[in-house]
Amino acid sequence: MEEKRKLLGIIGGLGPASSAYFYEYVTEHTKARRDQDHIDIILSSRATTPDRTDYILGRSDENPLPAMVADAKSLETYGATAIVIPCNTAHYFIDEVRRSVSVPMPSIITETVRHIRDCGFKKAAILATEGTIRSGSYQRECAAFGLDCAVPDEAGTKRLMEIIYGEVKGGRIPDASELYAVADPMFAEGCDCAVLACTELSLIGRQMTGDPRIVDSLTVLAYTAIRLMGHETTGFPASFDRAEGEKNA
Repeated sequence: MEEKRKLLGIIGGLGPASSAYFYEYVTEHTKARRDQDHIDIILSSRATTPDRTDYILGRSDENPLPAMVADAKSLETYGATAIVIPCNTAHYFIDEVRRSVSVPMPSIITETVRHIRDCGFKKAAILATEGTIRSGSYQRECAAFGLDCAVPDEAGTKRLMEIIYGEVKGGRIPDASELYAVADPMFAEGCDCAVLACTELSLIGRQMTGDPRIVDSLTVLAYTAIRLMGHETTGFPASFDRAEGEKNA
């Protein structure tokens, strides 16, 4: 019997700009010489999905889970053989979404923390939405992998929320110095890497690719997705080659 064609499903729109960047990043970093060498992808960008942070923090009673489950089921029905969610905060709901389908759904949080460990980092600064920070998702995952982590103080978290909601989601990409203003005090307190643990921040991370201390969760998920689909990667930061070597050692 002919092997089923691999098709990557993306639950997007959380937010739209980061979903578009994820699609672009996967395409740009898949080794290919022609259209047919690329990954088959179907992207569902339901921008009207209720806000994840507002629901997690009890500021809204609009639950985003039903929309996410509906999208996952639709992607599987269409033929997706694996599904990814390029949104860290949405992973608060990943167990319920996984139960609604029968195809693999790698976690952006698990894969990012695994990458941190494989790179040899010991203590991660988590730059994320208040919803992700308050949910404790990265804290639990870091503990499971034997790593330490820190979250920004109240002022730092407030500034990150202003950057994510007031700027990036509004179509304005600030200078990387805005993120360093939050990350640098955490580096000074012993963190040896900073995780862009919100894919809106990944849009700023394009300015930070020369800093080996910056770990972009969107980049990690893109690498995971390309490999999961059985394709070769190209143009990823050198840290991915080192991490892959550690795993295979």
